[in-house]
Amino acid sequence: MGIVLLIIVGAAAGFLATRLMRWEADIPTTIVIGVAGALLGGFALRALLMMAGWMAGFVGAVMGALLLIWLWRRFAR
Repeated sequence: MGIVLLIIVGAAAGFLATRLMRWEADIPTTIVIGVAGALLGGFALRALLMMAGWMAGFVGAVMGALLLIWLWRRFAR
């Protein structure tokens, strides 16, 4: 079922992409472009989300450390 869904979504994405780029292509080419674009875009999006998740964790860690330093200075005198 997954491969059929990938082909359907790829065909729709390829159709939309070829229309937006004003490029005429036959149906198999449109499907291949859509499926390849879905794979490439999905990989890029996952990489960006993974990096953003890592960066969010890093920023959170720095903010937590700053809070602990502030609390230490404020109440440990």
